[in-house]
Amino acid sequence: PNELFSGNNHILTRGYSPMTVRFFMLQAHYRSTLDFGNEAMEASEKGFKRLMNAFGLLDGLKASANNETDIAALTERCYAAMNDDFNSPVLIAELFEASRIINSVHDGKLNINAENLQLLKELMQHFVLDVLGLQSEIAANDDLPKVMDMIVNLRSEAKRNSDYATSDKIRDGLKQIGFQLNDSKEGTTWNKM
Repeated sequence: PNELFSGNNHILTRGYSPMTVRFFMLQAHYRSTLDFGNEAMEASEKGFKRLMNAFGLLDGLKASANNETDIAALTERCYAAMNDDFNSPVLIAELFEASRIINSVHDGKLNINAENLQLLKELMQHFVLDVLGLQSEIAANDDLPKVMDMIVNLRSEAKRNSDYATSDKIRDGLKQIGFQLNDSKEGTTWNKM
């Protein structure tokens, strides 16, 4: 494991975070042989970030009167995957479907009512955190959200003052170190890329 984290071996060109390695391992059935390499680890890193970014959007989702989702059926499929000899690859595929729903609701392309939104939050909490033990790497630093909120506020102030050069410099600088800013009419949010 230390070589996976540090990248000090003849196969990997760099190290990967413990959560990325965990996610990589969960993408194969526990009785399967793991075949790791740079491409597989990079794909796992991207997949993990995509899943956790969707998870981070959950609390900000707004319920609507209409519903275009069937979260109960999705939950049943997640339990079926676990009951099938802890079939974590199938579970992860279902969690990516949940992520697609989260992103579509967030973007205003899909409606979800309060009941299904609550089921979706419970599903993600239960399977992502409790069963698979995945957690956002940002959670390791409790001060990071405060620092990011302060930076977002400085950028918003620059935009209000028509100082677009500073606003763009902050956005581009954050992007270079792996943070994406999303502007909307409700305000600016950030997430780890």
